Amino acid sequence: MRHARRRIVRRGARLAAVGGVLCGGLMVTHAMASEPSAASRAPQSATLAAAGKGAGLVSTLGASRTAGSWIAADGRPVVAVTDSAAAAEVKKAGARPKVVSHSMEDLKSVTKALKAAPRVAGTAWAMDYVNNEVVVQADRTVSAADWSRMKKLAESMGSSVRMERTEGTFTTRLNAALPMFSTGGRCSAGYNVTNGRNEFILTAGHCGPAGSVWFGDNQGTKQLGQTITTAFPGSDFSLIQYNNGENDTGNNVVSIGGGKGVQIIGVADATVGQRVFRSGSTSGLHDGQVKALDATVNYPEGTVTGLIETNVCAEPGDSGGPLFSEGIALGVTSGGNGDCTAGGTTFFQPITKALTALGVKLTGPGAAAQGAAGATAQSSSAPAASQGTAAVPGSAAPGSVQAVGGTSESLLARLTDPQNIGPGLLVIAGSIIALVATRYIRTEQDRNRYRRQYSQSWG
Repeated sequence: MRHARRRIVRRGARLAAVGGVLCGGLMVTHAMASEPSAASRAPQSATLAAAGKGAGLVSTLGASRTAGSWIAADGRPVVAVTDSAAAAEVKKAGARPKVVSHSMEDLKSVTKALKAAPRVAGTAWAMDYVNNEVVVQADRTVSAADWSRMKKLAESMGSSVRMERTEGTFTTRLNAALPMFSTGGRCSAGYNVTNGRNEFILTAGHCGPAGSVWFGDNQGTKQLGQTITTAFPGSDFSLIQYNNGENDTGNNVVSIGGGKGVQIIGVADATVGQRVFRSGSTSGLHDGQVKALDATVNYPEGTVTGLIETNVCAEPGDSGGPLFSEGIALGVTSGGNGDCTAGGTTFFQPITKALTALGVKLTGPGAAAQGAAGATAQSSSAPAASQGTAAVPGSAAPGSVQAVGGTSESLLARLTDPQNIGPGLLVIAGSIIALVATRYIRTEQDRNRYRRQYSQSWG
């Protein structure tokens, strides 16, 4: 009987130690987030294919003959061109041309002039490809005198600039609540990345300077790791190195609530008109569209350039959380205005630029699917259910939706299932199993909760 008890205890410990992976969203058990079979693999989605075609044509024709590309409401790629010959080439390639007055070179000259002007906190600008202009926004903190001066500068540039006042204020999304704490406040984790030797959390740069120590609890007792490099202002990304250099994970799975998660399978640059999803520890999952690229935001802390502008909402504490679509990582949350009740504008640091600058890549399946900037990278291991194969961008899905976290069945129930152990041992071994399993779980929680705490709480 003593031997039987030892076998039961050992089995209980093994079941209690079923591993999990720490991701940009939630703890995901290996059993529930396993690799898809070869039969479930699917080709690149229509949305990503359209984005790639548009970007390719812009690259081929050049900045003097084009002014960006986007995905139209019907899912087709549209390319802004400045002459009829370029329009004919676009049409021949299977995309839709739109003849415009200002080339990309013209629009870039406008943003260059704006950057050269005296900095005004609370302003932002980005290229609106659809309307062929640079949109300059000013929040409520911008004085009438500064706004008047900026309007005069814009008027000198002609029809290529549009001025707008916006509600709220442009701020970085940092505050002082759960789930990832430092002395400066809290943020959301973005993605797990690696340099081939150690593993890190990729998050926003404004979350804290190099040397910031992060914890998974607000008492500062469960240390998560330390920021080893950061870029803010200018850009907005940083790396937090896990304690001991690794996080015991090989995947990136983002929680979307309801016990479901999305596996990240690659990286790409965002496309104007693309439907995107953003997750964060404060407000959870929200979606919207990419409105503009190469945005510049003058936060109170400094100016950040090269951002993705979207109409996805975000709230304080969502900073650093992932932006993605169809299982493809696009960026990490930087800042914006508004909230998830009234809506607003949110800006994101493009992930391709951050990965290149830091010399890291995603962990898990996405590691093999990371393309260069401008690519629509995608892993061939993506499940068919993830890929939003409908033509219109509005039908795009977050990605491969799969169960995450634990099941509703308790560990003790699994251990005492008659199919697993003999019924005759249940009465004698039950209390021993409960004691050992509970003690093991508590030990493991004390050791690992700091690694997963930030990704288990959703506002």
